[in-house]
Amino acid sequence: MNDASASQAARTAHNSTALRVLARLGFAVNGLVHLLIGALAIGIATGGGDTDADQSGAFKQLASTPGGVFLLWAVVIGMFALGLWLLISAFLMQPEDSKRKWAKRGAEVAKGITYFALGSTALKFALGGSSSSSDSTSSVSADLMANPVGVGVLVLAGLVVVGVGGYFVFKGVTQKFTEDVSVPGGTLRKAVLGLGTAGYVAKGVAIGVAGILVVAAAFTHDPEKSSGLDAALTSLTALPYGMVVLLVIAVGLIAYGVYCFARARFARL
Repeated sequence: MNDASASQAARTAHNSTALRVLARLGFAVNGLVHLLIGALAIGIATGGGDTDADQSGAFKQLASTPGGVFLLWAVVIGMFALGLWLLISAFLMQPEDSKRKWAKRGAEVAKGITYFALGSTALKFALGGSSSSSDSTSSVSADLMANPVGVGVLVLAGLVVVGVGGYFVFKGVTQKFTEDVSVPGGTLRKAVLGLGTAGYVAKGVAIGVAGILVVAAAFTHDPEKSSGLDAALTSLTALPYGMVVLLVIAVGLIAYGVYCFARARFARL
């Protein structure tokens, strides 16, 4: 298949009504996952949580719920479809500025890979297995700490995660997320803007804390500190007024989840 044929095939798939519908499903199930993570974070803040407040914890909750396996399969299909749509979008992207084109392509590819990874994790639970994001992250960190080069890679990875968190906060504060959705008018517009702002800022703070913990783990050679989102949220409880901060972030993550439902409806696809 030549480049022209490949481009035409990608464009046909990208314009497919079925793929667009499934991509919207991806945004919706991502919202469900964040609602569950927010609820789990509230459990940590109130001392009643016994499940990791991250994607694996959310999938575990679904797996233990009657009929939850059907929702897990919806998560799998939605996440893979959204990941595929983003990868095709990156391939077809044609901004006038070549530097901007490759930066945007890289961002779309990274998001696509992330959704594929989430879909793969959900698939394990849908098939009756289990997985722990916290344990996986700690294991990878421990392997990297085995040599000086690995420690440097871990520090760099942590700084990148902090940068991603900072971008989420920036996107929320400036409401840059409105570029991704056709914002409705009236009262619904205020609701979407409020949910998006609170959600992006809360998620950005959580991601940023996770990145800081990765850097701290590298410098202290303690892989347990690098345990992903759950460790980041749990670590907040050790701060002054940490329970209050965690509750605010948890509510923000729930807001992000509701925003994802709105994005499923109003996303620019």
